[in-house]
Amino acid sequence: MSISIVLPAKNEAAALRHLLPKLRQARPDDEIIVVDDGSTDDTREVCQASAVKVISSPYSMGNGAAIKRGARAASGDILVFMDGDGQHDPALIERLLARLDDGFDMVVGARDWSGQAGVGRGIANTVYNRLSSWMTEHTIHDLTSGFRVVRADKFREFLHLLPNGFSYPTTITMAFFRSAYPVAYVPIPVARRVGKSHIRPIRDGLRFLLIIFKIATLYSPLKLFMPISMLFLFTGLGYYGYTFYEYHRFTNMSALLLSAAVIVFLIGLISEQITSLTYRPGQD
Repeated sequence: MSISIVLPAKNEAAALRHLLPKLRQARPDDEIIVVDDGSTDDTREVCQASAVKVISSPYSMGNGAAIKRGARAASGDILVFMDGDGQHDPALIERLLARLDDGFDMVVGARDWSGQAGVGRGIANTVYNRLSSWMTEHTIHDLTSGFRVVRADKFREFLHLLPNGFSYPTTITMAFFRSAYPVAYVPIPVARRVGKSHIRPIRDGLRFLLIIFKIATLYSPLKLFMPISMLFLFTGLGYYGYTFYEYHRFTNMSALLLSAAVIVFLIGLISEQITSLTYRPGQD
């Protein structure tokens, strides 16, 4: 089966100078596509000098947008996604492809704690992995890894779901689990990135918080809304019991809490139905 390797890159010229020759040497017969996400350095020139296909954006659209553009342009039956910052070793691609041959539709390179970009990112990714494992009832070793191989036809089914920002790995992973496409994880070492990260902890703090809620609503909304509904329900019943015992009356607060329980449950139920309609196998 033919293979296309897609690398999103924004101002990664320094890393690509060393990465692309190694990648071409390791995978001489594969299609290599670099999606230049509005770089202001000489990323495009470096790619052209390495004789790889370049897709350039006139302005930055985001990591997820680069992935989508690369997936649409790729001609291979298998897509390989790698970061353009030099963290991923091209020699490891074969290790991921071998697991794909075992019947999986997506194989993800999983980083350990030493591969995390700082303590804060490590803690955040651990939270994501635990939450997503609970939601899917499958062990997810690395929800946000950008190094993965996937069957192209399966991946393109979910292009309309993928965000333009950094959380595309989260979305595609949950979409595959939701649609019963087998996913495997392979432990990989990760090198120190070349250059500075484009992620800003303060700016992206809210975004990471939203990812947590997105994980839940992408897979099974009721698993998120039901506990919240039960919390309102039992709090309302408890408060009603207290006010009835002390004052022999039903208060507005009890009514508000019990109403919130019903509303949250109904929102979760509607979200569950919408999610079921969203994941229809075979759509593009």
